[in-house]
Amino acid sequence: MFPVISLTLLSVLTASAQVVNFGKCPKPDVQANFDASRYLGKWYGIQKIPTTFQKGQCSTATYSLKSPGVIGVLNSQLLSTVGSAKVKNPAEPAKLEVSFSVSSPPGPYWVLSTDYEGHSLVYSCTDFGEFYKEMTWILSREPTLSEQTIEELHGILSSFGVSVDKMVPTNQDPDYCSPMYE
Repeated sequence: MFPVISLTLLSVLTASAQVVNFGKCPKPDVQANFDASRYLGKWYGIQKIPTTFQKGQCSTATYSLKSPGVIGVLNSQLLSTVGSAKVKNPAEPAKLEVSFSVSSPPGPYWVLSTDYEGHSLVYSCTDFGEFYKEMTWILSREPTLSEQTIEELHGILSSFGVSVDKMVPTNQDPDYCSPMYE
């Protein structure tokens, strides 16, 4: 029998369209030899698992170097969110911990795959006792990404159990998003 708090939290997370599964977070491989300096700059959201904090369209993420091992994060859609990401273990630089406010705990930001110039696949998972919440994002340096690349990235996610059918596209239509791109 699950404690009442677990069922309440599970109900809240499920109602918010985030993906919740029973068990523990998977531990997928991350990008080998991750180079944060090559990752800096602007990325466009292509697909994501829906989250409570990122509901808008035309989403972008801009990364900048704040100090050694600390990356500035500016997530933009209709509103912008400023945060920072820190490397937890220098031996695994593709596993970062991102935070956006003092009142919310930091969360994992794992770069599973990137070619630095075209695509990035990001995964986040947090354990909550008997279940876990996962999020993932497919990002691109341009507002579009080839279907072939998206399918390859879906294959990586599927290999460790992510339900890619839960992912939704981000509207990056140039006419609709032009104010965001300026």
